[in-house]
Amino acid sequence: MTEQLTSVISAEEIAAGKRAHELDKAHVFHSWQAQGPFNPMTILRAEGSHVWDGEGRKLIDISSQLVNTNIGHQHPKVVAAIQEQAGKLATIAPQHVNDARSEAARLIAERTPGDLDKVFFTNGGADAVEHAVRMARLHTGRHKVLSAYRSYHGGTHLAVNITGDPRRFASDKATDGIVHFFPAYPYRSYFNSTTEAEETERALKHLEDTIILEGPATIAALILESIPGTAGIYLPPAGYMEGVRELTRKYGIVYIADEVMAGFGRAGEWFAINRWGITPDLITFAKGVNSGYVPLGGVAISNAIFETFRERAYPGGLTYSGHPLACAAAVATINAMQDEGLVANAKRLGDEIIGPRLRQFAADHRSVGEVRGAGVFWAIELVKNRETREPLAAYGGSSPEMNEVVAAAKAAGLLPFANFNRLHVVPAMNIPDEVLIEALDRLEQALVVADGYATA
Repeated sequence: MTEQLTSVISAEEIAAGKRAHELDKAHVFHSWQAQGPFNPMTILRAEGSHVWDGEGRKLIDISSQLVNTNIGHQHPKVVAAIQEQAGKLATIAPQHVNDARSEAARLIAERTPGDLDKVFFTNGGADAVEHAVRMARLHTGRHKVLSAYRSYHGGTHLAVNITGDPRRFASDKATDGIVHFFPAYPYRSYFNSTTEAEETERALKHLEDTIILEGPATIAALILESIPGTAGIYLPPAGYMEGVRELTRKYGIVYIADEVMAGFGRAGEWFAINRWGITPDLITFAKGVNSGYVPLGGVAISNAIFETFRERAYPGGLTYSGHPLACAAAVATINAMQDEGLVANAKRLGDEIIGPRLRQFAADHRSVGEVRGAGVFWAIELVKNRETREPLAAYGGSSPEMNEVVAAAKAAGLLPFANFNRLHVVPAMNIPDEVLIEALDRLEQALVVADGYATA
């Protein structure tokens, strides 16, 4: 898609934005925020890989919002599909067939690995995780769920307890049957590994020890982000994912691949799990399935788990499961990805532009501890000291230094994605090369600020 940018924001739009900001402060309760000091950015307009803020400034969006606008803002084919669907059938209860849902399910099933040919639609990623776990528990008759530390699986009660980062702390009462294990994370190894081979071997031994000590017959599922997203975009070392899959087979544990963020082209594959040639039992998805234009998520289900519910009622559902507008957006998005070669383009952008430039950042900037990623899914880990790997912001929080780095990125004309001590480079799959290069030039200005806080 070629971006057709409107360069001028009118005074009327800016005035309307100010009114919206006033109403927001008066009436909107924001997620993950202390409400008083939070001063949200107003977005007046978005198109392609650009947004315009409340002052009318044009910013390059390298956040893809919450890493979900995979084909950019206002893609005309998706907007048209939503408009057409609204004129034909705006909503219908999920017990009835609608053609948008049927076609969306077909397109998704064609792209899932193995025999994951049935799709249960949800409203987003968190409830996809909730339902995948419910399916696994009913299928196995077991209760426990294994999940990695440094993971994120959603904000609803069970999903946030499954999550392995500090966002779960306020809600985690240790009563939901969740057992966390240490992930394979070579840069910050929990196993004192000095090579990727050591990390794989030690992490898999730790996982098997956890399974044995918890009791395999008590464990329903293991859930793992194929490539963790907000937890750091740390790619598993060679052999790890295959080893995890083998352990789940060995002990009869349902393997849930969380592809909510990494799926639908983000990592340069339709599903990131395809990088390892692995077929899980369940896949959770959301976000990129329709570029976030209308809320949608789901669970792709293997034949074995489907058979559990062939004659037995599945005890779960949602009023908006397979909502026609959301599914029409998914159909248009998947077709646009296919027709415009966007999954391959995401891989090319990572291989040819993002990866090489970020590796150059690592060579040139002492604040960059590590860069890593695939496709249009990358992280820059910022440190105060490369030798000690002391992060620029502590795990679980931010810092004045990190706030300055983010402010510098915004001042340079970027809408960045930051978490803890990391900047994530997660643009749309169809960002034009020249816009991406300009974005990376601007991002480097923020790294100069970070360098001021690095000692080695």
